[in-house]
Amino acid sequence: MQKLRNALANLLQQNPSDKPSSFYPRIHARIIVFGFQHDIFLANFLLRCLSRSNRLLDARKLFDKMPERNSITWSTMVSMYAQRGCDKDGLAVFSEFWRSSDWKASEHVLASVVRACTQLGRVDQGCQVHSFVVKTGFDREVYVGTSLIDFYAKCGYIKEARLVFDGLVVRSSVTWTTIIMGYVKAGKGEVSLQLFRRMRETNTLPDKFVISSVLSACAMLELIEFGKQIHAYVLRKGVEMDVSMLNVLIDLYVKCGKVQTGRIIFNHMAVKNIISWTTMVAGYMKNSYEWEAMRLFSEMTRLSWKPDGFACTSVLTSCGSLEALKQGRQVHAYSIKANLEYDDFVKNGLIDMYAKCNSLTDARRVFNDMTDHSVISYNAMIEGYSKHEKLYEAVDLFRHMKLRLFQPSLLTFVSLLGVSAALLNLELSKQIHCLIFKLGFFFDIFASSALVDVYSKCSCIKDARLVFDLMNEKDIVVWNAMFFGYVKQLESEDALQLYSGLQFSEQKPDDFTFAVLLTASSNIASLRHGQQFHNQLIKVGLDHDSFITSCLVDMYAKCGSIEEACTMFSHTSSRDVVCWNSMLSTYAQHGEAKKALRMFERMKEEGIKPNYITFVGVLSACSHAGLVEDGLRHFESMPRFGIQPGTDHYACMVSLLGRAGKLFEAKEFIEKMPIKPTGVVWRSLLGACRVAGNVELGKYAAEMAISSDPTDGGSYILLSNIFASNGMWADAKKLRQKMDVNGVVKVTGQSWIEVNNDVHKFVARDRVHRDSNEIYSFLDTLMLHMKGIGYVPNEKFLPTSN
Repeated sequence: MQKLRNALANLLQQNPSDKPSSFYPRIHARIIVFGFQHDIFLANFLLRCLSRSNRLLDARKLFDKMPERNSITWSTMVSMYAQRGCDKDGLAVFSEFWRSSDWKASEHVLASVVRACTQLGRVDQGCQVHSFVVKTGFDREVYVGTSLIDFYAKCGYIKEARLVFDGLVVRSSVTWTTIIMGYVKAGKGEVSLQLFRRMRETNTLPDKFVISSVLSACAMLELIEFGKQIHAYVLRKGVEMDVSMLNVLIDLYVKCGKVQTGRIIFNHMAVKNIISWTTMVAGYMKNSYEWEAMRLFSEMTRLSWKPDGFACTSVLTSCGSLEALKQGRQVHAYSIKANLEYDDFVKNGLIDMYAKCNSLTDARRVFNDMTDHSVISYNAMIEGYSKHEKLYEAVDLFRHMKLRLFQPSLLTFVSLLGVSAALLNLELSKQIHCLIFKLGFFFDIFASSALVDVYSKCSCIKDARLVFDLMNEKDIVVWNAMFFGYVKQLESEDALQLYSGLQFSEQKPDDFTFAVLLTASSNIASLRHGQQFHNQLIKVGLDHDSFITSCLVDMYAKCGSIEEACTMFSHTSSRDVVCWNSMLSTYAQHGEAKKALRMFERMKEEGIKPNYITFVGVLSACSHAGLVEDGLRHFESMPRFGIQPGTDHYACMVSLLGRAGKLFEAKEFIEKMPIKPTGVVWRSLLGACRVAGNVELGKYAAEMAISSDPTDGGSYILLSNIFASNGMWADAKKLRQKMDVNGVVKVTGQSWIEVNNDVHKFVARDRVHRDSNEIYSFLDTLMLHMKGIGYVPNEKFLPTSN
């Protein structure tokens, strides 16, 4: 019988690859015929053979009929199911084993069961198996411990994975790989790098999986120097670099901004896969190499590669950035052909691309064709409407979103606040503010930044400051929004005071910060502050930026330091049109018309194309100097530069004609304008009428200006001065009464002076200043002294006693 038993065992050991499918059933039949059906050794042998041959149903039938089972039997079944991806069946067999058997499980069985829990995401069952592992004493066994680390890491419990790792006495290279990969996937790249250093200290040689994980961590943290060291280590040790490792290297370099290095690795790859192409396309897109991304995508399809959804989404982003609608449509066509149009990322990418390419109709069509909307798709469409200032459509879609019970995200509110800020819709902004507070987004830095921005632009600077002060965390964007709000409301002193707070924070001012603060210095003609900011710009190396140079030129000019403005301009190596405009406007504002016009000619000679602002400066210079012919010639030349005259140009021309005494020509010029004259154009004529003392034409110009802008007090004041200068006091009084009835408020003019680093502000007949008594006393002394030397005041604008 023993010989017969051995013969059956030898038959089972034969390679069945060239045997018919009935080979094992025939052996099984012989085992039964010869009376060995109760022999557990042969049964386990046959069970293992059926498992190796992928005959899972036959193996299960044999298992169910076995009268006796041992640990090998159970191990074979669990391992069979786990290795074939039948995780549920494997867990079911282990549960049965756990309940009905006294046999001790092996490390391989436990590892297989843990792996099944990992694949199925069964956290509760995995924890139960962990308890069983501890109970049976396998918790410090490296094979089982590594499986548990993998289970906890992939289920999102990295702390528990670390506890298992720290409890292991012996760790294999696979153990190190598993925990390092776990931290990388958990977004904790710095910890994975620390573990890699510890691994090196234990003289454990890292394999390609560990190296790939560490490179991924370097890419995540943008640690290019450490990544280069790992790359050098790989080359020095001669580690085999397969396509997956090369893909990780490309990802490292492109995420760290070294796109050309990434492309060199890509070009030298002997074998590429779809991930190689996708990583390179995405790298170009993330680094704003939009055309390169589109060209590589085209090459990819030309070489018969089939871009996946991620590649399509990346190139759609590039198409949107370049407003390349034609190429975007081609990608859309490919996505339909490749059956990717139902991919959520591709659909959202299409909405974003069409919106950025000014094709909101196509974007909405893609959105409407979606059968399964998400918050992301709603956000993409709302953001598209917001960028094009389509307030009604954005709010209507937001309402529809809430009706379908989608919870708005932070991006939803930021997009809506963006369009509210652009259209200065304060009421909507307040409603969104309430929703942000209600849903718990108030303390988020992006939400708070958007609120500061919208309140600043809506002239609610106090509300903006309240939000700003409540923020726990502030980045430079928030500071800049607050600075901009103060400067926009002409509260420049507050902007300069706020800068002191920025200096005590951890944030560093950028070019926009200094540009706004230079504007604040210009507004109050504070040369001292402007020079201080200039010094700081030199320290941080931003003084050669063309945009900053333009701001410095403007600041020095408005502070009356024309020589400094000229010096700044002449020492600038790269002058753009903004820089030229600043210098040209400086000469124009200071009555240096000839220098302004010479600057305009130099500008054209150096190949700088004039823009809208350039001609405002040119025409303003002609107006101040009374150069009517030159002004008309430059005005008529504007279409040659592709510029259509706007309201500012027409206002300059009216001012030019009015200052030259050509009042009726100015009126005729206004009436022939191809666009509707605004209040500022009529006020230019009104100002000229005041100088010339033309009451009738002044009244007409004032009526037209007031009809265009009923709330502006400047037109009323100018006409009132015309009446006063002609002794028409009754008309002046009626006009002032009309202002009161219509609720028109005259903006109080202010003057200021800086003494000992302190800015003193004054208005007419002001008694608020702390030194007002001494000031008025000294003014009286000056008036007496002036009269004593023969000064006679001009009482033309003062009412007579009667």
